[in-house]
Amino acid sequence: MRRFIIASLVAILTSTALWAQAPRIGVFVPGARDGSPIYDNMAKGAERLVSETPRASLRVTEAGFNQAEWKEKLISFVASGKFDIVITSNPSMPELVNEASKIFPKQRFICLDGYLAGNSSVYSALYNQLEQGYVTGYLSGLVSISGMKGTNPEKKIGMIIGQNYPAMEKMIIPGFLKGLTAVDPGFQLDIRVLGNWYDAAKAAELSRSLYAQGADIILPICGSASQGAVRVAQETGKYLVFFDDDEFARAPDNILGCTVLHQEELAYRSLKAAIEEKLQFGKAEIVGMKEGYIEFLNKNPSYIKNVPESIRIKVEAVIQSIKSGWLTFQVPSL
Repeated sequence: MRRFIIASLVAILTSTALWAQAPRIGVFVPGARDGSPIYDNMAKGAERLVSETPRASLRVTEAGFNQAEWKEKLISFVASGKFDIVITSNPSMPELVNEASKIFPKQRFICLDGYLAGNSSVYSALYNQLEQGYVTGYLSGLVSISGMKGTNPEKKIGMIIGQNYPAMEKMIIPGFLKGLTAVDPGFQLDIRVLGNWYDAAKAAELSRSLYAQGADIILPICGSASQGAVRVAQETGKYLVFFDDDEFARAPDNILGCTVLHQEELAYRSLKAAIEEKLQFGKAEIVGMKEGYIEFLNKNPSYIKNVPESIRIKVEAVIQSIKSGWLTFQVPSL
């Protein structure tokens, strides 16, 4: 094993000068692309960069849903010595990338949706999901008290999450709740934990329970399992809001809004800067609406059709307040 690691270090060192001529990109997906927009879009960004770069190569690996295996799989991926840059994404990945960089100090990493400052081998960018949550929660609250068809006076909104993790507990849930209570302090957020990212049948069961208990809108953040929530919303005539990607086409009459992360663009731009030797490794950034990496899709025909103009005007005012810096959210340490 020791000889293997030494050989890998030598291979990485001698290949560094070739970045500009023939960059070798490795994409490490801590999960699966299918049903996970944030991972799929990261891979798409890398694929776009490679398609535009002569002699560039790309390999994408999916590490699966067992988080206990990610560290070993990441180290094995890097130990191959086949990559100049490894890009990954997940709030849990900075810690694992940091450990891998100690074993392979010449390897360069880009870690999106995570934050790690001070490691000269790593560039990271964390989304300000307090902003994402706030706008989505604000829309949900306004619709819920509007009296429009499919709503009720309960002042209860549901959320189905795959699992708890620091960004969920410290940014997504607090941001969403802040948006709700900005509309009315009496709102309750009913959170159900799925326990995985793929069980659509269980997500459907949790959705039925939430709707039956007074929630008229659900935010599902549970990977491919969200299909269960979509199905139940369509059956019951209730509503959903979504994170991370444009999901309107899945249920045009039931999805009220999508607040997306422009992960493909961030992956593409950071990789391009890296191979042009313009990316500042060791730097950690926080990006959001002002930087253009979080966007509420306010021009989608389904949004315009489903949501009254009076509500759309209020949501747009909040978005502009965030972009101008008048409304700010301090990102906590994860």
